[in-house]
Amino acid sequence: MATSSPATNTWIKPKISMPSSREFGHSSNSISLLKNKPNKITCSLQAPPILHFPKQQSSNYQTPKTNTIPTSKPTTKISHPKQENKSSSSSPWNLVQKAAAMALDAVESVLTKHELEHPLPKTADPRVQISGNFAPVPENPVTQSLPVTGKIPKCVNGVYVRNGANPLFEPTAGHHFFDGDGMVHAVQFKNGSASYACRFTETERLVQEKALGRPVFPKAIGELHGHSGIARLMLFYARGVFGLVDHSNGTGVANAGLVYFNNRLLAMSEDDLPYHVRVTANGDLETDGRFDFDGQLKSTMIAHPKLDPVSGELFALSYDVIQKPYLKYFRFSKNGEKSNDVEIPVEDPTMMHDFAITEKFVVIPDQQVVFKMSEMIRGGSPVVYDKNKVSRFGILDKYAKDGSGLKWVEVPDCFCFHLWNAWEEPETDEIVVIGSCMTPPDSIFNECDEGLESVLSEIRLNLKTGKSTRKAIIQNEEEQVNLEAGMVNRNKLGRKTQYAYLAIAEPWPKVSGFAKVDLFTGEINKFFYGDNKYGGEPLFLPRDPNCKDEDDGYILAFVHDEKEWKSELQIVNAMTLKLEATVKLPSRVPYGFHGTFINAKDLAHQA
Repeated sequence: MATSSPATNTWIKPKISMPSSREFGHSSNSISLLKNKPNKITCSLQAPPILHFPKQQSSNYQTPKTNTIPTSKPTTKISHPKQENKSSSSSPWNLVQKAAAMALDAVESVLTKHELEHPLPKTADPRVQISGNFAPVPENPVTQSLPVTGKIPKCVNGVYVRNGANPLFEPTAGHHFFDGDGMVHAVQFKNGSASYACRFTETERLVQEKALGRPVFPKAIGELHGHSGIARLMLFYARGVFGLVDHSNGTGVANAGLVYFNNRLLAMSEDDLPYHVRVTANGDLETDGRFDFDGQLKSTMIAHPKLDPVSGELFALSYDVIQKPYLKYFRFSKNGEKSNDVEIPVEDPTMMHDFAITEKFVVIPDQQVVFKMSEMIRGGSPVVYDKNKVSRFGILDKYAKDGSGLKWVEVPDCFCFHLWNAWEEPETDEIVVIGSCMTPPDSIFNECDEGLESVLSEIRLNLKTGKSTRKAIIQNEEEQVNLEAGMVNRNKLGRKTQYAYLAIAEPWPKVSGFAKVDLFTGEINKFFYGDNKYGGEPLFLPRDPNCKDEDDGYILAFVHDEKEWKSELQIVNAMTLKLEATVKLPSRVPYGFHGTFINAKDLAHQA
């Protein structure tokens, strides 16, 4: 990953055959924006059914256009490169290991064949989850002096980085979009010019699978469900017993979040420690390795730690789905010194993707999506929507040494996958939390018939009465749209903010533009990327840290043209919502997850 030579990674053809056709769901690939309420959108990922797997031979690779419009019973065309078989004579394994490997591979082959005799749910079908512009791309070494339409603002000086899921190997069975290997896309700006590169984050998982030439680590969402999921776990740990794989250094994919803290860019997913990724002087990316904060961090860390813009401290959570404590809170000083863990008492392992901070408190959601490993024994998914559980938010002093001061406030029927901000209002003894309330709560993970809604909401937690209120921020039903993925001005995180910049998640799971929402009045202004153009999370970059106006800055977003099959980076004035500049990118950028911006001064002091 450290070099700028063309990538040589290859996709591996599965040893088993895929079914020729199957019912995939809705026949239309577009959903109009309703004027009276958010769209009820299908719960599982929808995308064109043709998959094109990258051969990863050259930096000039372009994925072919996908022109097929899905019908009610589409057929799926899968093209893959020739499989690269690993020669047993070159293997470092001893005779016992080789025999164990052959036996376990045979068991896995039978298991996979059995799995594919039954229709995969859309939430685990790779032909749904990673088709169209959700499909992976090869690494792209640095391309300099990219074509620019318009003028790049002077304050856009540094590097914009965005994380995403990008499986290196072709899935052999179940696969969820969230299961893919982490890939970071970087656009560096210098003196009005721009460069682009994308690289895999070289996780322990990826390094081992590359050495073996195929995927062997279980996929947390796509594969670990039902009896076959238990079998795959047993296979994985059996390979560990024989020394065929090593899971002692983590199994995570580092594909979700990015944060620049204490002069390090950290790539994260909540199933592992972060990974330190360096941005080179010419704008390339290289993985420095798994980062444990000099031996201080012994557990996983969620992908959305919070960086306090005033103190420079980093606040984080860690959850465990197997053993207590199921949830822990901790923080790092601005110099990277870790506090002691504070146990957060919860009855069950809880899906904990995000949380919030204020000036004085941390706000920790304990919601209705939980992990119940016993459900796998019954043949189901371990990710469960517990309808009998009442969602609640815990409020704890940011500098608490234990959980004794934790106060819980119930917020019924509330599931926020992301929280955009929170602040204190002392005059009413309330904590105000801004988040997108998603229904049904488990729709991202489990197939369901009910339509999905994501409503930007204001949640008030009264510290004196222990009661809560919740309301939709956009009161005008004609303006209501599904909003997910975004941010506030990060210089004001944990403080009262007027604006949020959020992806318009329509037609789900694509993003047709972003909305600038006035959190005080509910006024919404929308910016759409253009005909047949879709993007992802909008990143707000302040023009200056000391700007008087909160919205004085620019929105950066990767955008893909599904008609021309080309990608670009759009830079939009956040005050006027006018397009300022477009950077044409040399290769396709798949739809992804979260990003950040590192200014040139900070970049010069990387660890």
